[in-house]
Amino acid sequence: MVSRKIVLHFPKTLVEQPIVYKLVKEFNLQFNILKASVMPNQEGLMVLELVGSKEDFDKAISYLKACGVKTQPLSQDVVRDENKCTHCGVCVSVCPVGALVKDPKDNRVNFDNKKCIACELCVKICPPRAMEVSF
Repeated sequence: MVSRKIVLHFPKTLVEQPIVYKLVKEFNLQFNILKASVMPNQEGLMVLELVGSKEDFDKAISYLKACGVKTQPLSQDVVRDENKCTHCGVCVSVCPVGALVKDPKDNRVNFDNKKCIACELCVKICPPRAMEVSF
């Protein structure tokens, strides 16, 4: 069983197709929509957490690519600029999933991008603008 957070970029010709439905019906995947921006006649963006067998997950990704949907792991899109981060910890209090945690030993903020759901709350509140999301 695998659980992966991925970003889907739909060309505007596919935004009205039941692509996510097929991930469930044909590949037995469970999904959780973390973020979506889908409008008629515009490129769509969706951040999903997919859960299922590794074989089904791989087949589903191949299906998406064959349809023309670009996929990428969410971890590529959410980053912290270490040169800007001051480890003030403001982001820790707003992170709903514990992806940002203050280490009590050295008072530094640790970022676990595997836990991140790309809610962007940390981006908005970060004083030195160290957190960046680029879909």
